[in-house]
Amino acid sequence: MLIRNTDSGFIHPHPSEITPPSVYHGRRELLRLMAGGAAGSVLAGWASRDAWAQGARPGRGAPLAAAKSNVAGAVTMEKSTDYKDATSYNNFYEFGTDKSDPVRYASTLKTTPWSVEVEGLVNKPGKYDLEKLLKLSPMEERIYRLRCVEGWSMVIPWVGYSLSELIRRLEPQGSAKYVEFFTLADKATMPGLRSDVLDWPYVEGLRLDEAMHPLTLLTFGMYGEVLPKQNGAPVRLVVPWKYGFKSVKSIVKIRFLDKEPRTAWNKAAANEYGFYSNVNPTVDHPRWSQATERRIGEDGLFAKRRKTLLFNGYEAQVGQLYAGMDLRKNF
Repeated sequence: MLIRNTDSGFIHPHPSEITPPSVYHGRRELLRLMAGGAAGSVLAGWASRDAWAQGARPGRGAPLAAAKSNVAGAVTMEKSTDYKDATSYNNFYEFGTDKSDPVRYASTLKTTPWSVEVEGLVNKPGKYDLEKLLKLSPMEERIYRLRCVEGWSMVIPWVGYSLSELIRRLEPQGSAKYVEFFTLADKATMPGLRSDVLDWPYVEGLRLDEAMHPLTLLTFGMYGEVLPKQNGAPVRLVVPWKYGFKSVKSIVKIRFLDKEPRTAWNKAAANEYGFYSNVNPTVDHPRWSQATERRIGEDGLFAKRRKTLLFNGYEAQVGQLYAGMDLRKNF
């Protein structure tokens, strides 16, 4: 995801703009949410969508009523990518390697019931159902308009909250240094698993301090609606300063570790996909330059490409995480 600096139209947010003040000053809204509200709306929306026929083209999701009232933390003023473009041109290899495969096949994904298992070096392991995750933090003003980059770029308004809010409640042990995330691997609903392009299940990871950064989001929706299945329903990660494959979709397990985990793309091609995968225009992929990007749905395939910014333009927010590191070695 790419965010611009003030010279090119980006207004650097204060922490209170990234995460609403209610996070720091009480939980009255959380109590209201726990009484029903957004959690019920989201769960009902996913339940109804699971009635889609196999192969049917997914429709718009149920609205997230609690997230529609205000837009807080709108960290880029650029126009959002058209919903159709953002939901029809995706990487989700569990449904196929072509960009159009996820929207074509993801209707088979069953998102209810859903739970996320937590294990490893944490004081509160267990299985947390989706409703508990939704109720953890109010989402009334949690719309983050961010630029996403996976070789192309989009501007997507995500709905969710900082992953750090969940991590704090889970109480990582002092020896925990990394967090590992697992995507669902269900051969009955995910035709891409028949391919050996990756070692399934899909696994990604972050350093604990990266996972605790307020811009690392646990995400339940986009465009004020529940996540479409092809975009990682019902819960996914969004890590805005890294390439998109770090933002693991359809999460079913979170594990806390003391050692760096082996991730899916790093295992498949370590010389091409490093553990950190921070956006760095000065470090080329072995087979192509990463100095420029293409905006989807705006200029067309043959339009002039845009310059890629270090950390997708988030350097002011996340650069301190990598102070003293060799960003070419730790790519």
